[in-house]
Amino acid sequence: MKNSLQVAGGVVGAVIGFVATLLLLELVGFGNPADPIMSGMLALLVFAPCGAIAGLLLGTALARRRGGGKNSDGLFRSSMKASAVLIGLCAAAGASYYVYAVTTATPWLNPNAPNPLLVFEVRLPAGSTLPGSARDITAELQTDLNTMPGEMQPDQFRRDGESPVVAGYVELAFRTAYRRLEIKIKGQPDRLYLIGLSDKAPHAAEFGSWQANADGSEIRYRARWPGRS
Repeated sequence: MKNSLQVAGGVVGAVIGFVATLLLLELVGFGNPADPIMSGMLALLVFAPCGAIAGLLLGTALARRRGGGKNSDGLFRSSMKASAVLIGLCAAAGASYYVYAVTTATPWLNPNAPNPLLVFEVRLPAGSTLPGSARDITAELQTDLNTMPGEMQPDQFRRDGESPVVAGYVELAFRTAYRRLEIKIKGQPDRLYLIGLSDKAPHAAEFGSWQANADGSEIRYRARWPGRS
């Protein structure tokens, strides 16, 4: 490609100029110790780009001289082409990093804010014993990303006819559609319930309908988001 040597020389020169400027600033002790953030911004956004421009011009000139200047554009045009290629490479690198960051980011359900809650009630089979203490029952949310211990609410334990009802809540930390709630009651078989919320677990003001489990118990639940009842 015509002028490819000059363009490549300009791109390489710009990279070397950028890095060399940062190294030089570090060697001479540039910066204000009382305000390292501002010093770093000046180095990255002002001085290093100036070094990159100087390196681009020098690299283009050296490559043009090496090629003898035959069948080539002038220094200015070659430098502009190198600048365009460099900007394109930076844009591609930025886009690649953004895609990587998005695809590998932790899928927090409510980033930088308190976690929503899964509020639940479990209606045990008729004739079952109501736990005498919250210490006799534990709840654990299991997902493909984590496990989270739940909190029981003994003040909401009650009887619904002949069926005891226990209640509690557990935090929903991550965005995932795979959720299971395990309930363990002292002296009774462990119980596992599938939680049919979507990955975003939207807020619901009321409980859903009772869902039957294989052992004859039932569960109902809702997602409660911070600041909402």
